[in-house]
Amino acid sequence: MRRRLRPLLALVLAPVVAGCFASSGGGDSADGPGAGSRLRVALAFPPAENLSPYGADATILSRLGVTEGLTSLDANGAAGPALAASWRQEDERTWLFTLREATFQDGSKVTPAAVAASLTHATRAKPAPAALAGVTLTAKAEGGDGVRITTGAPDPILPLRLSSPSLAVLSAKAYREKDDVDPVGTATGPYALTKVMGTAAATLDRYDDYWGGRAQATGIDVKFVADGTARASALRTDQVDLAEAIPVAQAATLDKGTREATATTRTTSLLLNSEKGPFKDAGLRAAARAAVDTSALAEDVYEGYADAGTGIYGPAVTWAAGKRTEPVGRATPERPDGTRITLATYDNRPELPEVAQVLKQQLEKAGFEVTLEVREYSRLESDALAGKFDAFVLARNTLVDTGDPVSVLAGDYTCDGGYNLAQLCDKDVDRAVAEAERATDTAGRQDAAMAAEARILGTDAVLPLVHQRIITGVGTSVSGALLDPYERTLVGIGTRR
Repeated sequence: MRRRLRPLLALVLAPVVAGCFASSGGGDSADGPGAGSRLRVALAFPPAENLSPYGADATILSRLGVTEGLTSLDANGAAGPALAASWRQEDERTWLFTLREATFQDGSKVTPAAVAASLTHATRAKPAPAALAGVTLTAKAEGGDGVRITTGAPDPILPLRLSSPSLAVLSAKAYREKDDVDPVGTATGPYALTKVMGTAAATLDRYDDYWGGRAQATGIDVKFVADGTARASALRTDQVDLAEAIPVAQAATLDKGTREATATTRTTSLLLNSEKGPFKDAGLRAAARAAVDTSALAEDVYEGYADAGTGIYGPAVTWAAGKRTEPVGRATPERPDGTRITLATYDNRPELPEVAQVLKQQLEKAGFEVTLEVREYSRLESDALAGKFDAFVLARNTLVDTGDPVSVLAGDYTCDGGYNLAQLCDKDVDRAVAEAERATDTAGRQDAAMAAEARILGTDAVLPLVHQRIITGVGTSVSGALLDPYERTLVGIGTRR
């Protein structure tokens, strides 16, 4: 089974101390509220790949308003305009995108040639961006404002795919160093990176010539703060204006008016190794499923900031509930009789070790003997991809890569999936996912995705636990924060204090 290493964001402990958010960029002072103030933002996950747009760091850039692609993802999960004002499909493999007038942050013009060159760089990245997994495309300039994109096979979701943060459009200056991409001052968004201090901090200044209008804040001072308690404390003491990913345990320490809970497309699941070890037995997988009480996790561990797991897609995917069908082909639970298993998770998200501890108790009550292993994610992923654990607790945003519900199924649950932590290889699942990939209209694709979900859940290789609500700390003087269920945006042109 093929595996592709795709690191998630690693955490580096960086406690907040008094004064650490003093303005360090250009523009007006951050002293005092009002138009022209700089925003102070605490992010939970530091750059893991030197802010390359081709990996997990891509969402850091999009959340801060630095990068954008040809399209965007609207509130309904459909493709909307961004650098492309419009597009049309010429045949089943060819699309023509019409660009709006825009400039890069280095002053150069966004031209068809520049866009085509940027997308070509993305297609050559190693490993491939998640949005291009299994996809080949070529981009060519067409006239004064057109970019023609041709895919190797029909790709009905191409406009949706191009909204991925990993397919951001950058200027030629970004690619001057071989095998490296530099987003500092080369993107198109309302804020330009001006300085990056490793994994500790970054400074952004407003890009006044942004095509969508001038942002209301003159810049952003970012600190990467791994410790959730420190992020919450920084908000309480007015050291930050925005703090992402407030741990559930810290929510009550914030004033009600400064904590915002957003239903997201992130699902926390228990993935069972169906290729080798005890959970190769479908009956033991069924026993694990019968042992798990998801309502207890939602109410106790997440203190109401999550919904009990119902499927791969949660309530934030608004169309899913009405199309969900019963899992197909589930086995009858067997008695574990002391079967020994290793359960692993990571501590980057503070709730996950607690989830794993509760699962350990539930599984042991059912008759399993459980060894729990918790590490930082970057020290865990290669072993998880190699199938070295019997069970793995993972928090996964199902729509972050492409916005397409089928893509996560292909990547996570098929024989050739690049992020198949369940080691699942089932011909009926592969057939159902392939059928969903061929669906071209939105409703048909959703129906096929849910039919594939029923097949996947029927294997008991993935047990959805909770659908998470992300808590964002928002200062009382802040308005216009972009609380996005897809976790792609946070700061926009209207965000200010």
